[in-house]
Amino acid sequence: MKNVPINSIAALIFTGAAFAQTSEVGKRAENQQDRIASGIASGKMNANQAAHIEKKEAAVNKEILTDRKANGGKLTGAEKAQVNHQQNQMSRQIYKDKH
Repeated sequence: MKNVPINSIAALIFTGAAFAQTSEVGKRAENQQDRIASGIASGKMNANQAAHIEKKEAAVNKEILTDRKANGGKLTGAEKAQVNHQQNQMSRQIYKDKH
C-alpha cells in the first residue's frame, strides 16, 4: 500500500475547507472535511481513503464554481439537487471508510 504523507492530506483538507461558504452547500462541505479530519486523527481512515474522498470533493467543488459562474453566482434548483446527491454519496463513503 502506498503511503501518502499526512502533510499532503492536511493540505487537501485545508484547501477544501477554504472553499466552504455560508451557504448550505458550503456548510455541508465543511462538515464533511471535519469528518474526514477526525477519521484520520482517530486512525479509522487511512491517507489513501482520505485522498480518494478529497479528490471527489475537489471535483464537486470545481463543478459548483463552474455552475455559479454560469448563473451569476447562484446555483439553480437542479444544480443544488445534483450537488446534494453527490455530497450524499461522499457522506456514505466517509461513513463506510470510518467503520
